[in-house]
Amino acid sequence: MRRSNLLVLMSDEHNPKFLHSAGHPFIETPNLDALAARGTRFTSAYTTCPICVPARAGFAIGRYVNEIGYWDNGDPYDGAVPSWHHALRAAGHRVVSIGKLHFRGRPDDDHGFSEEIVPMHVIDGIGDVKGLVRDEIPKRKGGDKMAQRAGPGESPYATYDRDIASRAQIWLHEEAPKWADRPWVLFVSFVLPHFPLTAPPHWFYRYWRQNLPMPKLYAKPSRPRHPYHDQYEYVVDYDTHFASDADVKRAIAGYSGLVSMMDENVGNVLRALRDTGLVNNTRVFYTSDHGDNAGARGLWGKSTLYEESAGVPLIIAGPDIPSGRVIDTPVSHIDCAPTILEACGEPPRVGGRDLPGASLFDVVDGLKPARPVISEYHATASIAGAYMLRFGRFKYCHYVAYRPQLFDLVEDSEELVDLASDPRYAATLAEGERLLRAALDPEATDARAKQRQAELLASFGGREKALARGDLGFTPAPGTAAEMN
Repeated sequence: MRRSNLLVLMSDEHNPKFLHSAGHPFIETPNLDALAARGTRFTSAYTTCPICVPARAGFAIGRYVNEIGYWDNGDPYDGAVPSWHHALRAAGHRVVSIGKLHFRGRPDDDHGFSEEIVPMHVIDGIGDVKGLVRDEIPKRKGGDKMAQRAGPGESPYATYDRDIASRAQIWLHEEAPKWADRPWVLFVSFVLPHFPLTAPPHWFYRYWRQNLPMPKLYAKPSRPRHPYHDQYEYVVDYDTHFASDADVKRAIAGYSGLVSMMDENVGNVLRALRDTGLVNNTRVFYTSDHGDNAGARGLWGKSTLYEESAGVPLIIAGPDIPSGRVIDTPVSHIDCAPTILEACGEPPRVGGRDLPGASLFDVVDGLKPARPVISEYHATASIAGAYMLRFGRFKYCHYVAYRPQLFDLVEDSEELVDLASDPRYAATLAEGERLLRAALDPEATDARAKQRQAELLASFGGREKALARGDLGFTPAPGTAAEMN
């Protein structure tokens, strides 16, 4: 594959089902749909972890969380483990980020970029210390504010994302021509549609005026009763603050409006790519760090292993990439690092080691990779490790503290029926566990995560000080004040 420039577009918390080209009944995403039409869309792509900080570390390094650490939102990437950014910069490429990184961000940290423009890192170089608490987990505070903010308006995140899009357009016009001797990489990372669900009015009311359906399995009698689900619902209790169907509709209109605003910003960046004449020698990646439950099963935010949360949108387009192709083969964010390196003409090696992921270009050509597709969780609201593994048409979920789950994603793409207790699927359930244990030891991994978290918690002064620090509702945009509780 000939080498080319690379524009990597990442959003935050984009439920992969909220994409018109993926069949969503009312969402408007014309720019991402156009990108998919001129490229290839992957229908079964997964984050390494359905929460921001570990997900972004896994994407950068190209390895699963159980291999690299960086377990939760209080253990941010510090550049100590080499990333694809480091590898490309060392090979002489210009590698620039604009926008959210959610790394540690201390002055002496080297995250591998040639330049970081308006980066968002974790607050105070520490992040969400309360998330390190893994036993007797108290409710998160601020759910009432999240509910109240759902609606029309302006948030610092919307302002920040517009600035990110503006700076990306300026970089493509002004800076890209300076680096024409070898491929450059521009990593443009937006925050939307991450909560708060405050959407610009021109987008909010476009959805509010519609007869929006209630989220899937939202009615309380319909919600699945699994202990992991129940624990998350208790700790992250946003839904208890919605008093009526109209409140839920405001949240869905807000989330949808944020998705469309993010798409609008993506369109402005892609227009600059066309206007500068760079489109024919630049490949484009679009993905999100993880998804969002968006009210399904009464859950909001991420942190679960359902497709809405652990799944991510993934589109690639540009030179040598087929147009209008849809790939159902399961893929992972660990596959992005070797693909990015290959796109720039470099071998899939970082820090002197081969990467475990597969080339997405090879997957497009028909490869069925042997490496496992796993998402795992060791963070907020979880008392023990949770793991998801895709194998064939099935999805196996393993919980160290709870009973497993099993879904047939061909017959049941909405995960309405858990097959784990069905004796007809006992062999399939056992095969899922066997494949997971061949890739990692769930109990040992859980123990390593908790040991690291206990050490970090002690270094911050222990449980009581962590709880007293308060809940970090969301990381503030650069230049804005942090908000606790």
